[in-house]
Amino acid sequence: METCKNIVNPWWCWLLGLCFLCTSAFCTTVGETHYHEFVVQATPVRRLCKTRNIITVDGQFPGPTLEVRNGDHLVVKVVNQARYNITLHWHGIHQQRTAWADGPVYVTQCPIRPGGNYTYRFTIERQEGTLWWHAHTSWLRATVYGALIIRPKEGFSYPFTIPKREFPLLLGEWWNVNPIHVVNRALRTGTAPNVSDAYTINGQPGDLYNCSEKNTVTIPVESGETNLLRVINSAMNQQLFFTVANHNLTVVATDASYVKPFITSVIMLGPGETTDVLITTDQPTARYYIAARAYASAENVDFDNTITTAILEYMSAIPCTETTAQSNCSRPIFPSLPAYNDTAAVTAFSRSLRSLSDNISVPTHIDENLFFMVGLGLNPCRINRSNCQGPNGTRFTASMNNVSFVLPSNFSILQAYYQGINGVFTTNFPPVPPTIFNYTGNVSRALWTPIPGTEAYRMKYGSTVQIVLQGTSIVEAEHHPIHLHGYDFYIIAEGFGNYDPETDPAKFNLVDPPLRNTMGVPVGGWAVIRFVADNPGAWFMHCHIDTHLTWGLGMIFLVDNGVGELESLLRPPSDLPQC
Repeated sequence: METCKNIVNPWWCWLLGLCFLCTSAFCTTVGETHYHEFVVQATPVRRLCKTRNIITVDGQFPGPTLEVRNGDHLVVKVVNQARYNITLHWHGIHQQRTAWADGPVYVTQCPIRPGGNYTYRFTIERQEGTLWWHAHTSWLRATVYGALIIRPKEGFSYPFTIPKREFPLLLGEWWNVNPIHVVNRALRTGTAPNVSDAYTINGQPGDLYNCSEKNTVTIPVESGETNLLRVINSAMNQQLFFTVANHNLTVVATDASYVKPFITSVIMLGPGETTDVLITTDQPTARYYIAARAYASAENVDFDNTITTAILEYMSAIPCTETTAQSNCSRPIFPSLPAYNDTAAVTAFSRSLRSLSDNISVPTHIDENLFFMVGLGLNPCRINRSNCQGPNGTRFTASMNNVSFVLPSNFSILQAYYQGINGVFTTNFPPVPPTIFNYTGNVSRALWTPIPGTEAYRMKYGSTVQIVLQGTSIVEAEHHPIHLHGYDFYIIAEGFGNYDPETDPAKFNLVDPPLRNTMGVPVGGWAVIRFVADNPGAWFMHCHIDTHLTWGLGMIFLVDNGVGELESLLRPPSDLPQC
C-alpha cells in the first residue's frame, strides 16, 4: 500500500487529499487517501514452457493488490506505455456520483491512448470485502487485473471469526498466443474464439501443466488456524468450481457483501464474482491441493477441461523433491471436484446464499418492472460469406431483448449523455422482449437474429427497479454471469425454464436475499433482481463472459440526476481522455 506516492512535500500531499475530499460525493467522510501510479506495459512472462510478451501493470501478473478501508479514497494514475488502448474498471465499486472513474471503454470514457495517462479518483463508501480491478478494453483483461481488498473502518471488525492469515486467490486463464489476436480472429471470421491453454491461480497454472511445477503457488499454514481465502474469478470466459482437498469451506461473503455463514466443500464463481471463505487447518499434517476447473453449462461448446492447482501446505509437511526420500515426503492430496456439467452443484451453492442481516430494505413498490431476455444468436452473411465461418455460413452474436450492443467510437456514452450530444446512442432499449415465445424451448430460426444498436434505458433518480433476466436456448442454453456497473442488487429468486409471472413471485425472498454485483442466470432458466437507481450516470449491464460481451450481450442504464448536488453526477475531470 502506498500513500502520497511520488509526492515529496507532505503539505502538498495533504492539500491534494483535501481537494479530493471536497469534490467527492462524501465530503464529510473522513478516510485515508491512497495514491498509486499504474504503468501499463509489455512484459516478457514465461508459462507452459514458452515466453511471450503480455500486457501488465508495473510488470506484475497478476497486477498489484490494492488494500483500503471502508470510507477511504483512491487516486490511481494510469500511464499507458503499451501499444494498445487501455481503460481500467474497479469491479463492484459503486462510484457514487463518480461514473467518470468507472472505466468501461466508450461507455464512461474514451480509451487512454498509448503514451497517454488518466487519473481515476473515487471514494469507497459503505463497502467491505473482496473486489477487484481489471482492464475493460478488448481482451486485455486476460492479463491486466488485480485484487482490491476493502477492510472495515478503523475500530470495526469482521462479523465472523478473525482469521490468522488472509490470502487473495485470483483464478485466471492463460493463452500461449496473444489473446488480442484470439478475439480479433474470432471477430474477423464470425467463429467462437479459441479456448485458453490453461487456468491459473495467482498467475501460475500449477503442477499439472508442463513446465509449471516449480512455480506452483504455495499457501503456508500452521495446524489449528482459521484463515481467510479471498477467491476471485478473473477468468475471461470460464465459470469455475473451486475446492481445497479434505477441507471444508465456510462461505462468509460474496461480491463484498456479507452472507449468513454456511459450510460447503466446493464453490462456483462466474467471471467477475468473488467469494470469501474461512478454512480451518484441522486435517493431518500434509500438503493439500487447492484446485479449480471449469463449470461448462452449454452442451455443445468447447472449453478448457484442464485443472489449475495451488498447494495448501502445513508448515511441518515435507515437499517431495529430487533430494528427499520418497517415503519421508508429502505429495499433495488431490480433491474431489464436481463434473464439468454439474448444474445441481451450482444451484445448491447459489441457493445457499443469504444476506447476513434479516433487516434489509428490499424494494417492494416497483417503479420499473423490466423483463430482459439474454442469450446467443446467429447473424446470416449475405455478401462476404468468407468472413462468416460460423454454423452454416453465419456469424455468432449475442443480445439482450433482441438488441446486440454496439460500442460507439467517437464519444463515450456518458460524455454524450452529459453534454447532450446527439447520434451517439438512443434511449430505445425495450423494457420487454419485442416478441414473446418459448424462451427455453425449441426456438424458431426466425428469432435467432438480433438487431445491432447502441441502446440505453433511461430512468429517474430514485426509481425502484425489478428485472427478470430470462435465459434462452437460442443456439445453446448457457449460464450467463451478468454484471451491473455502479450498483449492487438483491437476487430475490431464480429458477429453470420460463419465468411465470403468475406463480414464480411466490418464490421471492424479500427477507434476506443475497446482495451482489454479478449473478449467474441459470442455464435454461431465469433470475429476478431488485435495486434502487440512486446513482446518476451511464451504467453498463453485460455478460461477464467476454466472448459474449464481444458479441453484444449488454445494454446501458441511464440514471438521471436527482435533486441537488448530492444527487447529481460530478463534472468530468479535466484529464478525461478524448476520443
